[in-house]
Amino acid sequence: MSRVSTKGLRASLAAVAAGALILTGCSSGGGGDDGGSSDEKAKQQGEEVSYTFGNAKQSTGPAGDLDKNATKGGTIKVLQRDSFAHLDPAQIYVSDEGSLATLIHRGLTTYKKVGDDDYRVVGDLATDSGKKSDGGKTWTYTLKDGVKWEDGSEITSEDIRHTFERQFADFIAEGPVFLQQWLAGENGTGYRKLLPGGPYKGKHLPDDVLETPDDKTIVFHFKKPQPELPYALAMAGYAAVQKDGDTKEKYDKKPVVSGPYKIASFKSGKSMKLVRNKEWDPKTDAARNQYPDAFDIQFGVSFEDSTKRLMSDAGENQTAVSFSNQVDASSMDQVRTDKKVKDRSVEGYQSYVGVINLNMSRLKDKKVRQAIAYALPAQSLISAFGGAGGGKPAGNYYSPTLVGHKPSDPFNKISKPQGDLKKAKQLLDESGKKGMKLTFAYQNAPEWQNFSVAAADNLKKVGFDVQRKDIIADTYYDQIGKVKNKYDMYHSSWGADWPSGSTVIPPLYDGRQIQDGASNYSHYDNAETNKEIDRISQISNPNKAADEWMKLADKILKEDTPQVPLMYYKAVQLHGSKIGGVYFDEQLHDLMPHKLYVKK
Repeated sequence: MSRVSTKGLRASLAAVAAGALILTGCSSGGGGDDGGSSDEKAKQQGEEVSYTFGNAKQSTGPAGDLDKNATKGGTIKVLQRDSFAHLDPAQIYVSDEGSLATLIHRGLTTYKKVGDDDYRVVGDLATDSGKKSDGGKTWTYTLKDGVKWEDGSEITSEDIRHTFERQFADFIAEGPVFLQQWLAGENGTGYRKLLPGGPYKGKHLPDDVLETPDDKTIVFHFKKPQPELPYALAMAGYAAVQKDGDTKEKYDKKPVVSGPYKIASFKSGKSMKLVRNKEWDPKTDAARNQYPDAFDIQFGVSFEDSTKRLMSDAGENQTAVSFSNQVDASSMDQVRTDKKVKDRSVEGYQSYVGVINLNMSRLKDKKVRQAIAYALPAQSLISAFGGAGGGKPAGNYYSPTLVGHKPSDPFNKISKPQGDLKKAKQLLDESGKKGMKLTFAYQNAPEWQNFSVAAADNLKKVGFDVQRKDIIADTYYDQIGKVKNKYDMYHSSWGADWPSGSTVIPPLYDGRQIQDGASNYSHYDNAETNKEIDRISQISNPNKAADEWMKLADKILKEDTPQVPLMYYKAVQLHGSKIGGVYFDEQLHDLMPHKLYVKK
C-alpha cells in the first residue's frame, strides 16, 4: 500500500518503474507440482522490462560487477532530506528507508539486475526464490550456508520464524501486512487474532501455518494460493530480524543487521554512518556489492539544496549522492539541458499514478464524473512537477511499470493533455447539471496550488461552479480519508508494492474496504467489480492474472469513472562526478545504493 505526499515520494518498497513488466511462473527451483523454468519469459510488443523467478544457481553469490571499472574504498556522502524514522525491518514501508535497507538488511528473497532491461527475484538468505506446491498454497525455503548476523552468529530458521511471528505484535504498526493476512486468511487488522501480541509470551504460529522442521528450512502454509510470494518476501518489511537480539520497540533504533554494511552511528535528524559488515560473505549474496568503506549520511538537506550542491560538483559534492532526494522542479529544465549536469543524472518511471478522486457519495451522475474527466488538464499537473522529468500524461489507472500494462486513453488525457473541453461541455449539458457546484480539495503545496488553478479554470469553462479548498499537507490524507468528507473531488497518488495489479486494484476499488482511513478514496462500490476482484485474486498463473487486472482496471475507468488518471510519476536524481556504478533501479524506483563506488 503506498501513496504520495508533497513532502516527497514516500513510497512502498517493492514499487517498480521504467516500463511494462512480465512475470513468469515459478522457477525450476520451485519444484512441487507447479514447476516451470526460471528463465521462461514471454516478451510482448512494447514491453521494456522483464522479471523472472530465480533458481538455486541464479541465487548464488558473489553478485559480480555491473561496472567493470568498479573499485573498492573511499566514503560516499549521502544527502537526505528526511531522517530515518524506522530501522526495524518490520516497520519499514517508505522509499528512503527502503534504500537504506538494501545496504543493511537481507530477507529470504531479493531483486537482482541481470541486464539492461532484465531483473530477477533471487534467493537472498534462501537458496532460491522458493519452491511451491499444493497449487501455490505451500512454499518452502531453505537457508544458505554461511549467512550470518553482524555479531558473527548464524542465521537460522528460528530467526526467520521469529521474524514473521513478531509482525503480529501490536507495536509493529507501520510495515506491510500482506504475509500476516495471507497466513491468517483475514483482511484488515483481523490477522492479529492469529497470534495476539506476537511470540513474546512463548506462543507460536502452528506448524500448519508456519513450519520450521530444522535449522535451515522454513515452510509457509496459506489458505489460498499465493503465486506472488517471492515478490512479497523481497520487501524490506519482511527482512530478517535476529531472535536473540530482538529488543522489541528498541530494535527500531538499533537493529542487528545482516547486509554488507552495519550502523556505526545514528543521530536521528542529523547524521548516520555506515561501515563495512565484516561478517557479510559475498559468496552468499547474489545481488549486493560492498565497494565503499563507508557511507556518511547527512539529514535535513532539502531537495533544492541537494540539487544545487550536486549540480555544483564542488569539493565533497564530487563524491556525493542522495538515496531518495530528487531534482527539485525549479531546477529540472537546467538539469535536462545542461549537458555537464545531465551526464551526472539518472531518471526513470516510478509506479505512482496521480489521480483525481471523484467522491461517488456526492457525485452520483456518471455523465458529471465523465465531464470532469474530460475537462481536467493532465499537462498542467506535469508542468507543476517540473515537466517531462516529473512525469507523463496517464491514460489509465494502470502504471506502465506493472505486469500486464497496456496503453489506453478513454478520456483523452494523452491525446489532449490540456483537456477536452468540447467533449466535457457536451456531457455536462446532457446531464442537465450545468452550473453545478464542485468543491475541489487539494494539498496546500506549490505543485497542487498551481494545478488547482488550471483545473478550476477548465471546469469553469465547461460550466461548473468550482470552489477550491486547500488543506495543509500534514493532515491532507486524514481529511480526504474520511468517508463523510465534504469534498466532491480531491487528488491522491498510489504506487504498487510489487509489479502486480493485485497491489493496486483491490485496495483502491474494492467496495468492501470503504471505511475511514482506507484507500478507496472515491467510495467506489460495484458488486460486479468486487466479484471480479475475488475471482482474479484466485488465479494461480501470475501472467493470466496480470491481463485480467488490466482489463478490470480499464472497465472500472470507462464504465464507472471513480477517479481521473492524470500522471505517471517520474524521478530524476543527480550524483557527483567521482561516483560510479549509478543507475536508476526499476524495482527500487531510485538509484541503487549497493552498486555505488568511489572512482579512483
